[in-house]
Amino acid sequence: MNTAILPQSSPRLGAALIALAVGFNLPFARLAAVFDYPGILRQPAEQILSAFVAGGPSLVLTWYAFALAAMLFLPVGMAYALGLGRITRQPVLAVMAAVAAALAGLTQAMGLLRWVMVVPGLAQHGDAAGFALIHAYAGVALGEHLGQLLTALFVGLVAAMQRAEGRPVLSALGYATFAVMVFGTLEDVALAIGRDGAMFGMAAVAGYLLLTVWLIGSGIALTWRTKRVAAA
Repeated sequence: MNTAILPQSSPRLGAALIALAVGFNLPFARLAAVFDYPGILRQPAEQILSAFVAGGPSLVLTWYAFALAAMLFLPVGMAYALGLGRITRQPVLAVMAAVAAALAGLTQAMGLLRWVMVVPGLAQHGDAAGFALIHAYAGVALGEHLGQLLTALFVGLVAAMQRAEGRPVLSALGYATFAVMVFGTLEDVALAIGRDGAMFGMAAVAGYLLLTVWLIGSGIALTWRTKRVAAA
């Protein structure tokens, strides 16, 4: 590892990775508590809309916070990938990871923003059929499936750079996160062909838990490494 090219902004970037992990989980936890998320997403459209209406404005704002957290994945993920690419001298992997982070943040935010920009109107008119369509496209296809695949790709590419950096534990955790998240995306495919997707759904939740641990671990490692280099 060439510490001479260690970015001076590494402590802030490490803190941003940790904040991203925590910030992403706060709205997720509230949605789980007040909206039975993510299990409710597999219920009939009428039941989802009824629960959405019952949640009121605070539920809409929680979804908006969730979307903002997803958008933060774009600048934080890109900065981490490009910084790590300079350290490990792997510009190709760094650019690929940065692009994956940008696309992952955008697709997941676009999927989540349906709850803020589209679903309230559908709920007001009781349009269960319209909700089912927007949910299948913006939610399942764009946010859950494509967004999760791109997030997994980002983690896998960064894990490869972490291995080259001399971080075998973080790298192994990243590869595990990548594998579990990709496996979790098969839930959508299973449901599309009329199969039981419960096993894949559990893997999707486990994948995001692993992502949280990996992001926090990466942030701590980045901050600790900077302090160690400064003290040397």
